[in-house]
Amino acid sequence: MKAIILAAGKGSRLKGAAGDKPKCLATAGEFTLIQRQIMSLRACGIHDIVAVIGFGGEKVRRECGPDIEYIENPIFFRSSSLYSLWLARRHFVDGFVVLNSDVLFHPRLLADLLTARHQDALLISYQEDSTPFGDEEMKVKVRAGRVTDISKSIDPSDADGENVGIVKFGEAGASLLARQIAALIAKEAYREWAPRAFRDFARSRPLHAIGTRGLPWIEIDFPEDYDRAVNQVLPEIEDAESSLGRRVLFAAAAVSERI
Repeated sequence: MKAIILAAGKGSRLKGAAGDKPKCLATAGEFTLIQRQIMSLRACGIHDIVAVIGFGGEKVRRECGPDIEYIENPIFFRSSSLYSLWLARRHFVDGFVVLNSDVLFHPRLLADLLTARHQDALLISYQEDSTPFGDEEMKVKVRAGRVTDISKSIDPSDADGENVGIVKFGEAGASLLARQIAALIAKEAYREWAPRAFRDFARSRPLHAIGTRGLPWIEIDFPEDYDRAVNQVLPEIEDAESSLGRRVLFAAAAVSERI
């Protein structure tokens, strides 16, 4: 299985939290967000990794090194994640996992998704309290363990949870997804988010929901998200990692990247 990391965005809503770098190069502890994702993928046995880059692409290349493949999104300034994913379509062939590069997550979440018995599955953080979702969350509806809808425009009272931003597709599912994205791109839906295609997919083929089990994660869009990521979510992740020896694993992976 391959991994596709969507990392073309500028992250202008972070208002300087990442400096003049792309959002995926915002630091969380010793590592950038995209470094952490690459290390998590390798810890799960995935070494064939593709990053779709755009804003600050050369900085991403320097940070991540030559051991992953890069695809340039030349219109990142007027497109969104759907178009970036489309540019990586030749990597769909044998199945893949796709990650939004602005997500900080406990590595176990990726392992849970990859080892789930379902070929096509999406990570969801089920709503566990009465705090309503806002307009920004990519909300998900689930019935009988399967995604039935995914959109920011879902009525918050109808949503079962929030999309984490990590999804996998098997060989057959990837083929269907490619056709559905092609149909959207033919309509010049360049500014659509990738979950638009996931929603279309779920209406044609089962897309199973894999819960986060309360493990820490956060999508970083705004300065307050970054503050929470660094001051709350990262310590929770590191506490869990230390109990599993994950910190040693991450350090070893980082060293191997610099050799």
